[in-house]
Amino acid sequence: MIPTGVDLEIVNVDVKDIRFPTSLGAHGSDAMHTDPDYSCVYVTLETLRGVSGYGLTFTLGRGTDVVKLSVLTLKHLIQGRNAGEIFANFSHIWRSLTSESQLRWIGPEKGVTHLAVAAVVNALWDLWAKLEGVPLWRLLSTMEPELLVSTIDFRYISDVITPAEAIEMLKKAQEGKEERIEELLKTGYPAYTTQVGWMGYSDDRIRELCKKYLELGFTAFKIKVGRDITSDINRCQLVRKEIGYENTLMIDANQIWDVEEAIEWVKRLSQYKPLFIEEPTSPDDVLGHATISRALRPLGVGVATGEMCCNRVMFKQFLQAGAMQFCQIDSARIGGVNEILSIYLMAKKFNVPVIPHAGGVGLCEMVQHLQMWEYTSLTKSMKMIEFVDQQHDQFIHPATVVNGKYMAPVAAGYSTQLTDEAVENYEYPCGKEWQRMFAEGIFEEIKY
Repeated sequence: MIPTGVDLEIVNVDVKDIRFPTSLGAHGSDAMHTDPDYSCVYVTLETLRGVSGYGLTFTLGRGTDVVKLSVLTLKHLIQGRNAGEIFANFSHIWRSLTSESQLRWIGPEKGVTHLAVAAVVNALWDLWAKLEGVPLWRLLSTMEPELLVSTIDFRYISDVITPAEAIEMLKKAQEGKEERIEELLKTGYPAYTTQVGWMGYSDDRIRELCKKYLELGFTAFKIKVGRDITSDINRCQLVRKEIGYENTLMIDANQIWDVEEAIEWVKRLSQYKPLFIEEPTSPDDVLGHATISRALRPLGVGVATGEMCCNRVMFKQFLQAGAMQFCQIDSARIGGVNEILSIYLMAKKFNVPVIPHAGGVGLCEMVQHLQMWEYTSLTKSMKMIEFVDQQHDQFIHPATVVNGKYMAPVAAGYSTQLTDEAVENYEYPCGKEWQRMFAEGIFEEIKY
């Protein structure tokens, strides 16, 4: 299960700034992020064996170069090391990446430096799965509990969960695992879509997209709210009219409100029966989310958050405080797969369902693996995975959704490898498409 060989030395760490001009169509727009250009920092780990690992972390355009520079400052901790030795001591390597004695000062374990760690760590997991010749979800699902738990750094969370508890959880979920794997391969995993409800979309566009995704088999829909209460009421009415009350509606404010404002605003929207309000206030405000949760509980509206929660310690506190009824991990926000596994384990202990954030560049591709592992190997219950229909054609092995369900990946790796054309066209600022858009005056290149 842990690959070996001197030819597993990581001989090069390549880092690229990749950006897609999604702001031109208002794709991804919400109350807080009005003009995102979906982007990523793209890391390639090359080994002597000729097998490479690909990883990324998601950004919104400006600032991607800052994250790229942060990855380059971590490069010396990985390049020249043997990948098999990294995997055999993964929690220690993860700690060395997050606790480098000088870089830690500009974190620690949050913000730009943690996004950079995620890109490197995701590339390492892609490499491990490719060396084993299996998709990442199968690699995780077939790991012995002791090995999987050995990859997690339990510092700062051992007051809530210990390695021994985590191993026991995983051992209890072993029964029926093969049947769940077979079911997953046969039927897929339920998806919900946010594609119908970006803030910048017109009413006609929303109607058109609701019809489209209903026909595609979707039964759960999320829309952006928070800009204007009258507009939000109209949008909720519009979407409910299109999808009916037999289907699920969710709303997402992307951190726009103060605590009391969030409570009053969602009370106005509760008549449309949303399953949850996502990110109603600052992503760092544990007690604020707890207050909102208590106020909305009688209305049957849960609180979802975690998309921009910066590390496992914050997740621990959200769970301890009863501040989230739906836990949203993001496959590129915190320190990669290792740390995300610890979130799943804590959520399981607190009996809080994980319904992850996706969309963006590569997030759907990655998070499907994590959620499928959770179903087969930890909770034994399916929830939902967010789906946004953008940039999938830029990947060699894109996420595939059929009849409203993610089909289980079968290609080896973490589904994170971009096509050569995507890199050639959209590397910033030298890619062909960016040079064309600069020349035509569609965008102005930012120079420092």
